[in-house]
Amino acid sequence: MSKYEVIDQDPIFSKVVGYFRASDYLTWAGFTVAGPLSLIALEKFEPASGRQFKMPKPMFLRAGGLIGFTAGFLIAYNQSTKRLWGFSENAREVQKDRYEVKSLLAQGKNPYGCDESTVTPYIQDLSARYSKNSQLLLGVLPWFNFVAHPYHGVDLKKYYEVREGEEKWGFELTPLDQIKGLP
Repeated sequence: MSKYEVIDQDPIFSKVVGYFRASDYLTWAGFTVAGPLSLIALEKFEPASGRQFKMPKPMFLRAGGLIGFTAGFLIAYNQSTKRLWGFSENAREVQKDRYEVKSLLAQGKNPYGCDESTVTPYIQDLSARYSKNSQLLLGVLPWFNFVAHPYHGVDLKKYYEVREGEEKWGFELTPLDQIKGLP
């Protein structure tokens, strides 16, 4: 289904935001600025008071900025999620993810942090079921994954193969059966 390599099918909020590109931040900033500017442009071309242009009240400009800020964040979050899902080009994210996961596996840690989670396995499973694919309706109901769980739809065995350029990292990975918190 995905055209590019899948990194994570249910990424945690901090991972999605941590993998933002400069284009995501520009999208976010653009929408933040576009909110108040669109109100000014609407007032310029179709004045609410009649014939003469008046600058919109600061209250409305702040509200437009807040709406633009929120919409820009949701769109940037969605773009980053699509790269993690493999729906759009993600070579930079794949490289970054492989380094991070291999680093954690070399230390004997669970790459998803669920071995250190204070949440019960039942709640982890429940959270995973609720948050999986929630980004598809992000504009309708913003629902983010804040719970560390092991259900990410990715086989960790792929991190045990060495790809070109990774041999210089020098990681000695702990065997999967010795990693705590995996299903």
